[in-house]
Amino acid sequence: MTILRRWLRRPIILAADNNDNGPWGGGGDDSAGPRNPWSTPPGGARRPTAKPTALDEFLKKARGGNGGGGGFGGGGGPQWQGGANARMLWLIGIALLVGLWILLTSFHQIGPQQRGVVTYFGRYAGELEPGIRLTLPAPIVNVTKVDVEQVRTDEFPQEGGEMVLTGDQNIIDLAYTVRWRVSNPRDYVFEIKDPQETVRATAESAMRAVLATTTLNEAIGAGRTTIEARVAQMMQEILDSYEAGVRVQGVSIKQASAPPQLADDFNAVTAAQQEAVGNLNNARSYSQQVIARAQGEASAFNQVYEQYRLAPEVTRRRMYYETMEAVLARTDKTIVETPGVTPYLPLGEGRRLREPAEGAAATPAAPAQPAPAPQPGGIGGAGSGWAARQASASAP
Repeated sequence: MTILRRWLRRPIILAADNNDNGPWGGGGDDSAGPRNPWSTPPGGARRPTAKPTALDEFLKKARGGNGGGGGFGGGGGPQWQGGANARMLWLIGIALLVGLWILLTSFHQIGPQQRGVVTYFGRYAGELEPGIRLTLPAPIVNVTKVDVEQVRTDEFPQEGGEMVLTGDQNIIDLAYTVRWRVSNPRDYVFEIKDPQETVRATAESAMRAVLATTTLNEAIGAGRTTIEARVAQMMQEILDSYEAGVRVQGVSIKQASAPPQLADDFNAVTAAQQEAVGNLNNARSYSQQVIARAQGEASAFNQVYEQYRLAPEVTRRRMYYETMEAVLARTDKTIVETPGVTPYLPLGEGRRLREPAEGAAATPAAPAQPAPAPQPGGIGGAGSGWAARQASASAP
C-alpha cells in the first residue's frame, strides 16, 4: 500500500516540474538558479527519453488523459479525474470483500448427522436442522456444528496401567473403555467448557467409586458385567446433574488382573478356587447318585413289603434264603455229602474249587449224586439256595 501511494504521488511531482519556478529555477536560464536536470542542456539537443512502462501508462490514464491534467484533456473527450478513479477502485474492492464475507458467514451446510447451534450476539437463538441454511453474517450470528450421531470412545488409561483399590483392600490393574455421544447440542456447547475431559474425569470417578465397594474376586471374575452396568449408571447420573448433554452408551472392562508383582500368587489362588469348585461339583454328583440308589432301594423294599403282606411265610423264607445265598457266595464253604458224619470234623486244608468263569457252568468236585433233602438248620450241597427255596415252596 505504501508503494502504491508513492507511485500515485509521482504525477504531482512531474506536473510541478513543468512550472517555470520549479525547484531548479527557470527553463533554460542558468543565471536564475540551478539548471533543471530535465531541461535541454545548453548548446545541445535533448537526450533521448526512455520508453514508458505499463505502470507509467496506467498512471497516465489515472491522471486523466494522454498529456493533460485534470478536467477535459487535449485528447478531445471528457475523462475521469485521478481522485475519482481511485475512489471507484476502493469502492469496488470493499464491495468484493463485503460480498465474500457475507457468502462465507451467512450460508451454513449442516450434515445429516449434525445440528447447528445458533447464537445471536452470543445468546442462544436456536438450532439448525440438516441442509443448507441462511443466517445473518458473523459476528452478528455464529453457528457451531455439533455431531450428534457419532459414538465417541475413550480409552482408560491412555498409557501405562491404572491401579485401583478394591473394597477388600486389594489392588488390581484395570483397563476399560467408555462409549458416549451427544444427546443435547445446546447443553453440550454451553453448559461445560471441555466436554471430553469432563466425561473422562466422570468415568474415572465412577469406576473408582464402584470398585471401592467390590471385592477382588468379583472384579477379576464373574462380577465384571455388574461393575460395568453400575459404572455406566453412575456416570449418567453425574453428567445429568451437570446438564452436560451427553448420553453414556456403555462401559467395557478390557483387563482386570493382579499387579505384575503378584501375578504368580493370584494365579495360584485362582487355580485353588477352580479346584475347589471342581471338588464341590464332584461331591454334588456323588450325593445325587447315592440319593438315587437309596430311592431305588426304598422302592424295591416297598414292592417286597406288598408281597409280604400277601404271603408272609413264603416271603420270609424267600428272603432268608436269598440273604444266605448272598452271604455264602462270598465265603469259603466245606461241602459234606456223606450222611452220618459228626457235626464237626477237622478236615484241615480242603480242596478249593476254582471260581467258574462268567457264562460257564461250574465243574463238580465229585461225582454227581442226588442231593439230600434239606435239614432244618443244616447245610445243603451245591445250589442249596435254589433247592431250599423249592423245598420250602412245596412244604406245608
